[in-house]
Amino acid sequence: MDQRMRSASDNLLSAVVPLLKLLCLTVIGLILAHPRTQIIPRATFKLLSKLVFALFLPCLIFVHLGQSVTLDDVLLWWFVPVNVLISTAIGCALGYIVALICRPPPQFFRFAVIMTGFGNTGNLPIAIVGSVCHSSDNPFGPGCHRTGIAYVSFAQWVAVILVYTFVYHMMEPPMEYYEIVSEDNEIVEEPINNISMPLLHEAEWPGMVDKGTRHSKKPFIARVFMSISGSSNTFPDIDFSEEGGADVGPSSPKSLRCLAEPKVIRRIRVVAEETPIRHILQPPTIASLLALIVGMVPVLKDFVFGYDAPLSFITDSLDILAGAVVPSVMLILGGMLAEGPNDSALGIRTTIGITIARLVILPMIGIVVVALADKWHLLIEGDQMYRFVLLLQYTTPSAILLGAIASLRNYAVREASALLFWQHICAVVSLSLYIAIYFKLLSYV
Repeated sequence: MDQRMRSASDNLLSAVVPLLKLLCLTVIGLILAHPRTQIIPRATFKLLSKLVFALFLPCLIFVHLGQSVTLDDVLLWWFVPVNVLISTAIGCALGYIVALICRPPPQFFRFAVIMTGFGNTGNLPIAIVGSVCHSSDNPFGPGCHRTGIAYVSFAQWVAVILVYTFVYHMMEPPMEYYEIVSEDNEIVEEPINNISMPLLHEAEWPGMVDKGTRHSKKPFIARVFMSISGSSNTFPDIDFSEEGGADVGPSSPKSLRCLAEPKVIRRIRVVAEETPIRHILQPPTIASLLALIVGMVPVLKDFVFGYDAPLSFITDSLDILAGAVVPSVMLILGGMLAEGPNDSALGIRTTIGITIARLVILPMIGIVVVALADKWHLLIEGDQMYRFVLLLQYTTPSAILLGAIASLRNYAVREASALLFWQHICAVVSLSLYIAIYFKLLSYV
């Protein structure tokens, strides 16, 4: 009995202590960035965010993923990116139920769905894995940090594709809301001051706000498909012709293709062309691709990684830079929280509903999904870190990246800021609880 109680207390302590370390870093960032102290200005935090995105995080991904992955591992790790899709689908289903029950304002229905469905699969899991593996008595063994970061990094490319396709279009301003806010179907864009822009917009994916197209802040899909029933183009700023309306003759191949192409297919093509999928090749994604290429080719891997490798001095330098990721990410999170929650029209009931669904109910479902996958022999046998990373994908709060997308689409910007603030505050308790549960469950594997 005493041994069981000691084991339970050890699990709780092992779960709480790593989060307390991260919490300390976050509080330091909050104090440094708080408006009353302003020890470090907002511009400095934005510069730090850009360093994490363009330098520190790619170094971390390349070093740890490249060292860990092989061609056989790519085949064994297939469930990691698939689990991102499963967790997002289940989260969106929960968000739909929350929206039906809590009844947010109509313009925020899709917002409630996507904020529940899309969690933080990048920086925060990396920070949690790094903190858990920081102590020598961690429950995952000596290779904890390297394998954990490799698993998290392996899932990032799926998350990035989801962001620039599914999430981007789900965060489109509703047609009715757009018409109420702006007359004559146009939004007058004000010049953006990067210094005064909230840190939330730059915290995880700097520069995303500048990646928009000419239709980013408009209900583009709704307007495209509403014009199907009309005989003429109802919205003159949306060009349904080839190549932006270039002059084409009646007998040209482009003209013939337009005549042969059904209206629905033509509009799907127009939407696809306006989807900013080209922006997925960002520094962390490029680092993941390079790490996979080097890791899967033994000759390249022996040349780059290893004590006797000719380029080991370069990878050692990258590893030193990679050590700055966890403290930098948590300091930036503290700076973001220092700005406080904005006024939100979402409603308290919907805010609480989304937070409970994302931080309490979804992790419970995640335990069932991972247990079933393990029962069906879809997971790596005996690898506790593999299962821990899968469970983390259900446990983290909504992605900070959603705040940047909200700003990019000019949709629910204040609501995203407020919801992310309260979720990250509540996540301190929920993460401690569920990580303790995960440690207990994984001790039986």
